[in-house]
Amino acid sequence: MSMSHHHHHHHQEAEGGDRRMVLAIIVNVGLTFAQIVGGIFSGSLSLIADALHNFSDAASLAIAAYARRIARRPSNAAMTFGYVRAEVVAALINYTTLIVIGLYLVYEAVMRFITPEPVEGWIVVGVAVVALVIDLATAFLTYAMSKESMNIRAAFVHNVADALGSVGVIVAGTLILLYDWQIVDPIVTLAIALYILWQAFAEIGGSIRMLMLGTPSGIDVPQLIDRMSGIDGVVDIHHVHVFAIDEQLTAMEAHVVLAESHGAQTELVKARLKALASQEFGIGHSTLEFASGEACCQGEDASIVGHPIRGSSGERHRKTGHLH
Repeated sequence: MSMSHHHHHHHQEAEGGDRRMVLAIIVNVGLTFAQIVGGIFSGSLSLIADALHNFSDAASLAIAAYARRIARRPSNAAMTFGYVRAEVVAALINYTTLIVIGLYLVYEAVMRFITPEPVEGWIVVGVAVVALVIDLATAFLTYAMSKESMNIRAAFVHNVADALGSVGVIVAGTLILLYDWQIVDPIVTLAIALYILWQAFAEIGGSIRMLMLGTPSGIDVPQLIDRMSGIDGVVDIHHVHVFAIDEQLTAMEAHVVLAESHGAQTELVKARLKALASQEFGIGHSTLEFASGEACCQGEDASIVGHPIRGSSGERHRKTGHLH
């Protein structure tokens, strides 16, 4: 596949994804207005509350879609890494709002255990069915993209949470209207809230880790250093930093000390180190700085992640890397 053809295919995929996102936003905004009108005419506060919940869905989709567009902007002098992390920021915002919604639903459920509120007729259940259909349609539109992007996944989880909310209203409302089981409503609400919180807390760590320049999960840095140190001619490796630029690209920077005898073979050693990092650890971008001579870190310190700092009160070692 030629480079231009690949780029064209990727561009088509991005545009297709954008269209699905816009359609999902329009559908959710339409449902929000329908629920507000239904709520006013039926005098149902719960319908208007559900409309606001749906509006949060539309907002989460809008944030995700906008972040997708920003992420495709090319890098410039002000943003040398480009804008790819806009999607990570959007994911963090959306998971944070999910946690707030989850905590609010826990509060609502507890209050309803204390003072039960009656469900206001079949109209509420009917609109919940419509809402469920819309939420499932939105989830369907975003599901494929959610596998590859934490940003879209956050919006997708918003929709799944909302679909569960609609299922909860249908089940609880039907049981209350048929059998007057008032306790079902807060129980279902609490179950949905706990599911939302579990999902949000499970996913939010990934976006925080990436923004904090954490080592991507699945990469064992001591093992990486050990394997790189085994390359012929490498005396020492330090100042090793492994981080994710975005969800697809992992980068590494390191300071490599070569044996004096290999001073002329820098390019060969560099190629071997980069190939090892790429093939065994999935690191797509490596920046390596070379020096030749004796290691500046001796003995047990030769392979530590950072650079040892020797203070006045004996030798203290700090294992976090620092910049030159």
